[in-house]
Amino acid sequence: MEIDSAIAALGALAQGTRLDVFRLLVRHEPTGLAAGEIARQLDVPQNTMSAHLGILARAGLVRSERHSRSIIYRADLGGLRALTLFLVKDCCAGSPELCVPLLAELALAAERTPLGH
Repeated sequence: MEIDSAIAALGALAQGTRLDVFRLLVRHEPTGLAAGEIARQLDVPQNTMSAHLGILARAGLVRSERHSRSIIYRADLGGLRALTLFLVKDCCAGSPELCVPLLAELALAAERTPLGH
């Protein structure tokens, strides 16, 4: 991931509603949610939600797919992985022991909370 892409992703997540949307979509992997359902669950007007989803999509954090009359949104886990690697790569460069506690905590959290549950 390039620095401009990381800045775009972090900027997109730096707004409360968009962070809530992203977290909701991660919880609903791999099936995703329709835009209207996301708006309903987060109590956000649909036109406002469309703007938030567009920002997240341009930042590489969500992707969409048309299913008949609905657009289904999913978290782009590849984008999340790239952002996470971008952030920890410099932390670990030259001092990998700094990242060991973080990586252990992430592994433990993944074991306790399977993706999508």
